[in-house]
Amino acid sequence: MTHAKIVVTTPTGHVGSRVVQLLLQAGVRPTLLLRDPGKLDAAIRDRADVVQGDQGDADFVVRATRGADRLFWVDPPTPDDDPVAGYARMGANAARAVRENGIARTVFLSSTGAEKRHGAGEIDGLARTEELLNATGASVLHLRCGYFFTNLLMDAESLREGVLRTTWPLDYPMPWVDPRDIGDVAAASLLADGWTGSRVQAVHGPEDLTFPRVAEILSLALGRPVRAERISDDEFRTSLRAAGLSEGQVEGIVGMSVGLREDFVPEDPRSFVTTTPTSLAGWAHSLLRALLGT
Repeated sequence: MTHAKIVVTTPTGHVGSRVVQLLLQAGVRPTLLLRDPGKLDAAIRDRADVVQGDQGDADFVVRATRGADRLFWVDPPTPDDDPVAGYARMGANAARAVRENGIARTVFLSSTGAEKRHGAGEIDGLARTEELLNATGASVLHLRCGYFFTNLLMDAESLREGVLRTTWPLDYPMPWVDPRDIGDVAAASLLADGWTGSRVQAVHGPEDLTFPRVAEILSLALGRPVRAERISDDEFRTSLRAAGLSEGQVEGIVGMSVGLREDFVPEDPRSFVTTTPTSLAGWAHSLLRALLGT
């Protein structure tokens, strides 16, 4: 394992940056694929092999992963009007690289809901990527992750007003997870030699939370009252259109909650293995509080 070549995509993202940090601490010199190397800290550039390019370019992905033993793959956001097709296109690039370069193990950042395969909005695109990677016959681990704490950053203005808006039913508990904890699981899997075949592992965070409970936690962490408010799917569509998203992109985002909020049961249930340690309260107090200027 000490001589394995590990390739990491989206190395500046919430999850990828943590993967990179842990690989460096483990003594690995990773190969990092990204469009803008300038986003990397200089200390990281000195300790990694940096390859500049676009994951949407299949030939680039194949060249950049040549000689790789392990791959951490994230489907990056695409400008496609159909996000499912966009993610599937990215997944096809990963699968081609795995096949042509004989990459032994891939860790894929998927999502809770991908097991449905259809009817979960843009998560269906991650499902297509799972299927494409499975079809390579190589060993692959799909990390089906819960709702990222960092999604709250997109609601910063509303949170400053003391409102947490959601289309999810207010009594619906769902897994919330710190992306850094996902990075821990991904890095451990990339460094491990003891797994083969196609596997699924959920990453559920420390507990399932309703949005009112999240509002209570944020109120304490931020030192200001926050209340949860349910909005309709159409209200959410209006706000997404106002942000400049196309109709296909809007439906891809809205479809995630529509497809998972009724009668959905994760394939990999909460267990000791799927539970990660960082609490929303700790994350909000250490990170969100400063970002909101509290």
